[in-house]
Amino acid sequence: MNKNISVLISIHFRIPRKNIIDCLNSLINQSLRPSEIIIVKDGVLNFSLEKICDSMDFDNFKIITLDINNGLANALNEGLKHCSFELVARMDSDDICHSNRLEKQAYFMEINPEVVVSSGAVDEYDENMESLIFTKKVPIKNSDILKFSKRRNPINHPATIFRKSIIESVGGYPLLQKGQDYALWSLLLVKDYKLGNLEDSLVKMRTGNDFYKRRGLEFFKFEIKLLKYQKEIGFLSSIDFLLNFLIRFITRLVGRNIKHIIYSSIRRLDNLK
Repeated sequence: MNKNISVLISIHFRIPRKNIIDCLNSLINQSLRPSEIIIVKDGVLNFSLEKICDSMDFDNFKIITLDINNGLANALNEGLKHCSFELVARMDSDDICHSNRLEKQAYFMEINPEVVVSSGAVDEYDENMESLIFTKKVPIKNSDILKFSKRRNPINHPATIFRKSIIESVGGYPLLQKGQDYALWSLLLVKDYKLGNLEDSLVKMRTGNDFYKRRGLEFFKFEIKLLKYQKEIGFLSSIDFLLNFLIRFITRLVGRNIKHIIYSSIRRLDNLK
């Protein structure tokens, strides 16, 4: 099994110091330790990331500093240039890995050489990581992923692992302000690359109290840009584009409580499949 894995993280000023410490501890205590951890400082932080890294029992941190925050896609593309290994695992700076995440994913990618990107289920917790709210599952087989992807993001980005050479060959993450991961998976599917997922939960994710508040009409503007991109690359037909547009527009119009019911119902239906 290929045991060399780069972990790619982007961090910005809104991330609390404690959260990044919890995140990094969950990585260096993996059953299969990463070979390196690439951290992109996307703008100015209000604490010393270098001091945090120096205090940890891990000697292969690479910190890349971007003076100006130009968005997640730009930060990840810049960080990808500094990843030394073919397998790259994504990690959000305020999430926590299950202890055997990397071992499971490395093995999965080894026995499925045709798969270029994979993820797994994500356990969504409250802000303090005390209460499990929901487990977000994703389709397993490539055929199911392709069908699912016409309406929803088929890969859990915080639990992703991918083959660096393939991602670089298609130009990296498209430079969208939101949904850059979904855009990338769409591009890979258009080019007939295979995607896959594990059934296992791999990451504990903080959803926070404003999860549904963030998904209003302002968020819809970013969704339109994503839908236009997906149509331009031939991923969505005109009918698919229109259906997605209407579904998202109606969803963004409703109040927060109804939105919560809609999201919860959709996710429960997904998990029953």
